[in-house]
Amino acid sequence: MGERSHERARPEDLDATDLRIAVVASRYNLDISKRLLRGALRALEQQGAADPDVVWVPGAMEIPLTALTLAESGEVDAIVAIGCVINGETAHFQYVCEQVSAGVQHVNLDTGVPCSFGVLTTLDRDQALARSGPTNNKGAEAAETAVEMANLIRRLQSPHE
Repeated sequence: MGERSHERARPEDLDATDLRIAVVASRYNLDISKRLLRGALRALEQQGAADPDVVWVPGAMEIPLTALTLAESGEVDAIVAIGCVINGETAHFQYVCEQVSAGVQHVNLDTGVPCSFGVLTTLDRDQALARSGPTNNKGAEAAETAVEMANLIRRLQSPHE
C-alpha cells in the first residue's frame, strides 16, 4: 500500500486575524461539546481570531440549519460545527450522524462558506472523551480547518491580489 501524504498548513493559512468565525455547538452531550468548544476557541485564539461568535443549538440535528443561516447572513467567513453523537442501542445514531454530516456538507457547497465538521460520532463515551481532551481535540482541529479553508477560498476568489 502507498504511504499517506499529509502536508502541514503554512502559518499564513492559519492566520485568522481578519476572519469572522462562528462556532455552532450542540448542547446534547454538553460536557463533551464544552470540551470541544474549549479546544476550538483555544485554537482560534492562537490563530488570531477576534472574539468568535458561539451559537448553541439543542442537538446535532440543528447544527446544519443554524450553520446555513449564519453562512447566508454574509457576516461570517467560516463556521465550526461542534457536537457529539454517541451510539446507543437503536439505529437513531446512524440517521443522526448521516444527516448532520450531509447537512454540514450542504452548507459548504450551497453557500461557499467553509463549515468544518467537528462533530464527534463515537461508539461510546470513552471514545468521545479521548477525542475532546487537551492534547487530542477534534474541536481544535475543526477550528484550524475552518480558518485554513476560509483563507484558501479567499485566495481562490481573488487570485490577482
